[in-house]
Amino acid sequence: MKDGFIRKTIKRIALLRYQADLAATRFLLKRKGKPTYQLRGACKMCARCCEAPSIRVNVVFFYFKSLRYLLLKWHSVINGFVFERENPQLRMIVFRCTHFDPKTRMCDSYDSRPGMCRDYPRNLIYSTNPEFFPECGYYATLPNAKKFSQSLDKLNLPPEKLEELKRNLHIKE
Repeated sequence: MKDGFIRKTIKRIALLRYQADLAATRFLLKRKGKPTYQLRGACKMCARCCEAPSIRVNVVFFYFKSLRYLLLKWHSVINGFVFERENPQLRMIVFRCTHFDPKTRMCDSYDSRPGMCRDYPRNLIYSTNPEFFPECGYYATLPNAKKFSQSLDKLNLPPEKLEELKRNLHIKE
């Protein structure tokens, strides 16, 4: 489903608002000393992030039906997302993107893609425990990963335990 002129225009306006909000949020987080992680690696074009885009939503949007309806309607009409499932524990809504072609693994509206698609995976470095798809070329690491790694190496842990600990703490050099 390619975007028409009207949908592209609405998306551009929404993107400007999204980018302004994102810039303000990141500015405030940096003043607090965040992000905790640094983003490393590069996109391998696996398109796993496009197969099932998901959004973590505020409690208000998740539990109030009228607001939830507006959220789902917006993503359906404007972004071309179809509701698939939800995860109440994480307040996550999972969609299927109608712009994603599973055969070519490409987006047919790449130039007018939503802000959340443009920002992935940068948005993960602000989370408590960023998780990436196994096929993804990106990974998160702590800014002082080398020092952490050296300290852990001195503990004389079994190699498999040490590797697991480094993976869980996002210590990758």
